[in-house]
Amino acid sequence: MFLRCSTRKKDGKEHRYWSVVENKRCADNRIVQRHVLYLGEINDQQQAAWEKTVEIFEHGQTQPRTVALFAEDRPVEVQDEHIVRVKLSEMQLRHPRPWGACWLACHLYKELKLDEFWSQRLPPSRKGTRWDLVLQTLCAYRLIDPGSEWHLHRHWFEGSAMGDLLGADFGQLAESHKLYDCHDLLLEHKTALFDHLTQRWKDLFNAKFDGLLYDLTSSYFESDPPFGEEDKRKFGYSRDKRSDCVQVVIALIVTPEGFPLAYEVMPGNTSDKTTLKAFLEKIEKQYGKAQRIWVRDRGIPTERTLREMRQSEPPIL
Repeated sequence: MFLRCSTRKKDGKEHRYWSVVENKRCADNRIVQRHVLYLGEINDQQQAAWEKTVEIFEHGQTQPRTVALFAEDRPVEVQDEHIVRVKLSEMQLRHPRPWGACWLACHLYKELKLDEFWSQRLPPSRKGTRWDLVLQTLCAYRLIDPGSEWHLHRHWFEGSAMGDLLGADFGQLAESHKLYDCHDLLLEHKTALFDHLTQRWKDLFNAKFDGLLYDLTSSYFESDPPFGEEDKRKFGYSRDKRSDCVQVVIALIVTPEGFPLAYEVMPGNTSDKTTLKAFLEKIEKQYGKAQRIWVRDRGIPTERTLREMRQSEPPIL
C-alpha cells in the first residue's frame, strides 16, 4: 500500500491530490493498482485557509490541542512551534474501514429517535451487554450490507466503523450469540415501535396513511417435520414452488411511500382469504378509524369481507 500523488494545473496553479492505492497481482502475474482511499488535495498555498490540522492528546491532558499538518517536501513559512512535519513516504494505512455509510446510518437512527426509544425498552443486561447498541449495529448492517448475523460477526463488523461510532468493541456489539439473542427481546415491543415510527414519519415527512398496500408472501424451511403443535411451520401453497418444504406465511401492510404499518407471521397453511378481516380490525384498533383505501390482490378478499368493508362507517374501499 502506498500514497499516490496526481497533479492538475488550473488557472495557472498546480494542485496536488493524494490517494492511497495498493498493488494487486492478477492470475497472469500482471500488477494492477486498486484505489483504496481518496485523501483529497493538500494545497501549496500558505494561507490559514489551506492549513490541514490534526488533534492530539498529550499525556495527562484531558483536552486535545490542534497542530498544523504539512508534507515534508513543502516549504513552510508559518512561524508556529506546534507545526508537525509528516513524511508521507513513511505513512502506513492500518485497518481502513468505511466511515460515511455507518455515520449516515447512525444519523438516520437518531433522526427517527430509535436510540431513545430502544434505550428505554432494552436496558443493559446483568453482564453489561448494551442491547440497544447491539440492535443499532444490526439495523445499520441491514441498511448498508444486508446479510446474516454470522456474516456480521465473521466479516462485516471488523471492516466497519460501528465500533468507533458507538464507542464499543467487537465483544460488546458483534459477538454471535448476542446478535441472535437480541431478536428475542424485540417482539413484545412491536406495537409500540410501529406507533413510534408512525408519529416520526408524520413529523418528518408529513406522511399520510389513508392509502395502504396489503400483500402476503411465504418463506420455506428445509427442515423435517413433525414439529410441535404451536409451531408455525406447515405445509401449504408455496409461492416459491417448494411444496415439498414447510413454510410460514408473512403478511405486510405498507403505505404507497413504502412505510410499513404492520406485519404478521402466520402458519404456513393459512389461506389468503382468511387474513384480511383480522388486519382491518388490527389497523383500525391501532391507528383509529379512517376512510382508507386498501390495495390488494383480487384473490385476497371474499365477497363477505368486501360487503363488510363497504358497509363500515366510514366505508373502506
